[in-house]
Amino acid sequence: MTHSEASDKSKVMGAFGGKRGILDSGLPSLVFLIAFNISHVLKTSLYAAVITSAVLTLIRLIRRDTLQHVLSGFFGVAFCALLARKTGHAADFYLPGLIINLVYGVVYSALNLVGLPLLGLLLGPILGENLAWRNVPERKRVYIRAGWLWVFMFFSRLAVQYPLYKSGNVNALGTARLVMGYPLFILAAWGSWLFIKSVPSVKVPTEQ
Repeated sequence: MTHSEASDKSKVMGAFGGKRGILDSGLPSLVFLIAFNISHVLKTSLYAAVITSAVLTLIRLIRRDTLQHVLSGFFGVAFCALLARKTGHAADFYLPGLIINLVYGVVYSALNLVGLPLLGLLLGPILGENLAWRNVPERKRVYIRAGWLWVFMFFSRLAVQYPLYKSGNVNALGTARLVMGYPLFILAAWGSWLFIKSVPSVKVPTEQ
């Protein structure tokens, strides 16, 4: 792997959150599931998840790391906790995640179909090609192909998890969320990188 490829890979994986971003967003859900199985008390489990997310946020503040993903994760966990506490149904802790998967799945699909892949819009500026990739069919095609990986991930999660949500099976839903969380996310991110690196990025001419 060349230095340029290694740099681009780092930028792409960083845009998806990186290892720390994945940990920050996923650990509170794992804590919630474990706490709920041990205590069988919704309020206790929700507090455990929110406190875990708050601790991760504090650690990031102390380390002066990027807060984008951990803050979005904290507010996401807090919102899920408030929703579940208001309804009194533990399964509702996972409802926002299902809605997010649906929205992202629809958006990725729609933009792919109109030839304006979301991954290109997000990663183009990060990789220094801005929107110039739209004028290179091969480069545009890899962004679209990578986008379908994410569409598959979002809708496969819904296909499995929504029936579990409707049944109210918190343990099965939480387990499915974990199994289809990290592994599928990492595979989609890695697969996206393999597609993207197969065609050289478009060099944007600099003004003299």
